[in-house]
Amino acid sequence: MTWRHCLQVGSVLALLSACNGAETAEEAGRKAAARATEKAKTSSDNPAVAVQAGIGTPMAERTAILGLLNKRNGDTRDVELKPGQDIRIGKVVIRLRACEKTAPWETYPDQGAFVQLIVNERPPGTNQNERWRQIFSGWLFKENPAANVIQHPIYDVWVKECRMSFPGEEEEVIEAPPPGPSGDAAAKKPSNADQSGETGGEPAANDAEEPGTPTV
Repeated sequence: MTWRHCLQVGSVLALLSACNGAETAEEAGRKAAARATEKAKTSSDNPAVAVQAGIGTPMAERTAILGLLNKRNGDTRDVELKPGQDIRIGKVVIRLRACEKTAPWETYPDQGAFVQLIVNERPPGTNQNERWRQIFSGWLFKENPAANVIQHPIYDVWVKECRMSFPGEEEEVIEAPPPGPSGDAAAKKPSNADQSGETGGEPAANDAEEPGTPTV
């Protein structure tokens, strides 16, 4: 074999090696993409990882405080509901589907509630009889009320609070009042007995134990 043939064979082998390397890199890329997809799918299937609502107080145990305004007479009132509950006030029914608030470690705190508002009224622009009609269904936010607005000429609802807690949040501890006077302190109090210096005789009726004195 001449040196020219050797060079040609070497070039062919180098080209084949480069092609095999390119295929290997492409295959590795496909495998990495498949792993990333599977990881994302696994995360989405795990509520503790993918869904904020799965952290903290269970949804059924949360409580939302909503404000209701009647623009016609200026009447306002607070409504307290748990997810799944509803309340009728006159011609309005407020139904709560869920409530949520940001975790303490998040940067921008906010609270929200998924609310449905149903009103008994005539269809707009008609003289028909009043009927129940859902005029709103969606999330309302306390710190960002403009994100979703209830557009109704008479009624308005807004979020005031979503009562829930997250792992690690401690309940408020109420300190106990200081203990009563000890036996020594009570012993130093002046007695109501006769101070004449005489001894003997029956003790006076006021010589009972002071309140707080330990009883053996």
